[in-house]
Parts: sequence; C-alpha cells; structure tokens
Amino acid sequence: MTDTNGNSARELGRELGLVTAIACGIGSVIASGVFKKPGLMASQLGSPMLLILVWIVAGLATLFGALSIAEISGMFRDPGGQYIYFNKGYNRFVGYLYGWATFIVIQTGSIASIAYVFADSLSYFVAFPRLSPAWEQWCIPIPLIGAMTPFRFLGLKLAAIGSILLLTTINYLGVKLGSTIVIIFTTLKIVIIGAIIVLAAAFGHGSLANLTQSAGDFGTSAAGSSSVFLMVIMAMAGAFWAYDGWINVTYMSGEIKNVQRTLPRAMAIAVSTVIAIYVLVNLAYLYIIPVDEMARKYQEAQASGGSYIVAIDVVGSFLGNWGGAVIAVAIMISTFGALNGTTMMSARIYFAMAREGLFFRRLGEVHPRFRTPGNSLLLQGTWASMLVLSGTFDQITNMLIFVTWIFYALAAFSVFTLRRRMPDTPRPYRVWGYPATPIIFIAFASIYIVLTLYTDIRSYRDGTSPLINSLMGLIWVALGIPGYLWWSLTRKPEPQPSRSASEAL
Repeated sequence: MTDTNGNSARELGRELGLVTAIACGIGSVIASGVFKKPGLMASQLGSPMLLILVWIVAGLATLFGALSIAEISGMFRDPGGQYIYFNKGYNRFVGYLYGWATFIVIQTGSIASIAYVFADSLSYFVAFPRLSPAWEQWCIPIPLIGAMTPFRFLGLKLAAIGSILLLTTINYLGVKLGSTIVIIFTTLKIVIIGAIIVLAAAFGHGSLANLTQSAGDFGTSAAGSSSVFLMVIMAMAGAFWAYDGWINVTYMSGEIKNVQRTLPRAMAIAVSTVIAIYVLVNLAYLYIIPVDEMARKYQEAQASGGSYIVAIDVVGSFLGNWGGAVIAVAIMISTFGALNGTTMMSARIYFAMAREGLFFRRLGEVHPRFRTPGNSLLLQGTWASMLVLSGTFDQITNMLIFVTWIFYALAAFSVFTLRRRMPDTPRPYRVWGYPATPIIFIAFASIYIVLTLYTDIRSYRDGTSPLINSLMGLIWVALGIPGYLWWSLTRKPEPQPSRSASEAL
C-alpha cells in the first residue's frame, strides 16, 4: 500500500529538507552547556585565551568527526543513521551494541538530563512542591551505580517527565509537527544568543583587556597543581559536553529528502554554525566578566552548594536585575528545543534495530496514519521518564561518556573499512582532507578516551569517586549482549519494504 507520493505505508515519510536537517543538527547540540559550562572551564583554565582555544579545538575536533561521518551518511538512505553505519562498516554485533547503549542511557539519559535542566529553569518562575525530608531521603540501592531517590525533588521531576511526554506525543503525531518545533526553537535560541552577543558588546560596559588578562592564580580549581595539558583536557570535557548531539541528525536519514546529498551538507553546516556561536558568545562573556572573576564566583557557588551561570551576570550588565529571568527563559527555550530534537531523532535507532530483528519487533512498526515510529517513541519516552524519576541519570550518563567516545572513534574509523569493503558504492560526498581528517579525529578521540580512563582511575584511588565510571560504562554496554544472542537466535529481520520507483531514481 502506498500514499499519494508513492511511498509505502510501512516506510517513514521522507518529508525533511536541508533547512530542517540543519535546524535538527543545531537544535540537538545547543542546549544548556553554553550557559552552564564556561564558569567551570574558567576555574580550570584561568586564562581567557586558553578558554577560547578549548572551545575552538573541541569544535574543530567535532567538525572533523562530522565531516568523516558525513561521507558515510551519503552512502546509505536507511533509517537509523549511525546504527546502520556500524552494521555496514563492521557487523551487526557492533551495530547492536551501539543501539543498546543508545537506548539504555546515551540518548534516553540525555533526554532525561535535558528535561531536568528545562524543569530546573522553569523553577525560577514556578515553586514546585516537595515532599517531607523523610520521603525525599528514601532510596533504593542499585549495584554498580549508587541509589535511586525517586521522591527527591518530586515536583521538579514530574515537570521534567511532563515535558518528555508532551514532546513524545507531538512527535508521535507526525514528523512535520516535530520538525516545525525544531525550526522554531532553533531559530529562537540563535536569536537569543545573538542578542546576548550584540547587546553585551554594545551596552555591557566591558573591557577588551579581559580577553588577554589571565587570572592571577592560574588553574584555580582543586587540581590547580596539575599540568596545563591535563587542565586543558579536563576543560575539554565541558566543551565536548556542550558540543555533544552532533551525530543525532543521522538518525533521521530515513525521513530526509535526497538524504545522500542533504545529510552531509546539513552536518557540516550545523557544526560549523555551532562553533561560531560558541566562540562568539564566550568572547562576549569574557568581554564583560574577567576570567578570574568567573573562576572565583564559580568556586564560591560550588562551596555553597549552588551553581554559577556566567550568562546571568553578562545579561545583568545591561538589563540589571532582569538578567536572571532572561537567562532562565533562554535556557528553557534552548533545552526545550534540544529535548524535542533528541526525542524525535533518537527513536529512529530502536526502530531500525527492530527492523533488523535485533530489538522488540513492534518497535519496527510505522504508525499507519502519522507515518512515525510510534512504538519506538513511546518506549523511549517511558524509559527516559523512569530515569528522571530514579534520579540516577547523571550517574549513568557519566559512566557512558567514555563509551560514547569509543563509538565516535569507531564511527570515524569505519570511513576506512567502508572504503575497503564497498569501494564502488557511490559517495555523493567524500570527506574533505582524507585520510588526515578522520585520522586526526580518531587520534583525538583515542587520547580523550585514555585520559578519561586515567582520570577516572585516579579519582577512584583518591576516594573522590566510589566507582571507576569508565569501566562501569563498559559493564552497562555488556549487559546488552544476552539480548543480542536472544534476538539473533529467535528473531528474523522484518522484510523491508521495496522502494518506490520515484525513490529509486
């Protein structure tokens, strides 16, 4: 059965163009990191020039990764993006492990975290109810993680869950509605950040000297005696967190028009735009607030159990007491847009896994009316809501950062494996600077992986962390192996719909 465009009713509708794909890429990256991380990074680096350098280097590394994956994204048109690329570049087992890690926490944990930040910003205007201390302290121990605290900040958690369920419903009802929200909120967040940059420069009464003057006590964090190199790597983690999400747009490959040409262009444009936005807004921050003041205020906030957001002081320099409210609204808009984009895009992975016979079969069904992976969206929203309620999503997500970068390195390396395995497959886009570009990204990712493992082990030995998060992340991924064996032995891939004549051209 086909629709008026000749598409099978069992296929996802290809309705997204270049502008929407770019908006999805930008919208899934820019969330709260650009507002929340600069204070921490300033305390780690103590130098405005190093702070800007870290944002640039992390951005270029991300761009090299995006350019590498863009070549692969141009080779295939199947829904599921990076999951499919792993299947083709390696094998079904590697693809499954990526899909499992994505479901169990990488993407659902991201959804939970973004929704929580959205609700936390909303609490600037709304006083959420809380339970008694006895109820809030009640916990359920979880091996290898810590403890669930389902009743702690229950009102805030319910608001976060409400936002997840709202956007799950919106994306369930159609990709056009979800993509429209992506475009609207991506545009709003760019306009807001652009306004901060322009108004700070015009009315913020800052000083250009702040851009070159370092803190008197370089490296003011607790690890201030560490080498400059280690401090830069630690600060890089914050920048990478702010840049994360760049790969999400590949998950929509089954719904993008002319995907083999559109997707590579969208990835390159989106990441380049985000780099420019992040560098410019951090220059605006530094123009108003000297790096030593950022570091001092961040440390004072940490000591008192609070948080310091540089952007509030920056906006306050030209709006006065309204600065906090404006930034709270900005974070709400930014996180709501990112939450929508992540919800929409991530569900396509589990849909693709089910189509391959490696996940619950019903997740591979397309809604007959809305042409969306409805069951996949519902399961994702349910599990992300459970992570919010458990209160453990931050711990689990920290464990999976290490694993995420292993997959990033493998993704870039698959450029080489696919050139060897499928040399004659058309490549509408070939990675710029091959082979240097993917090699540089792989090297950068490998260094980051090794240093992350090193710092996790050191934190465990120093007693500042009860677990070696990196190794625990690998254990969480390994927990999915029995599922792979079960589905491989008992399930057959669902028959794929034939392409319409119009799509085959």
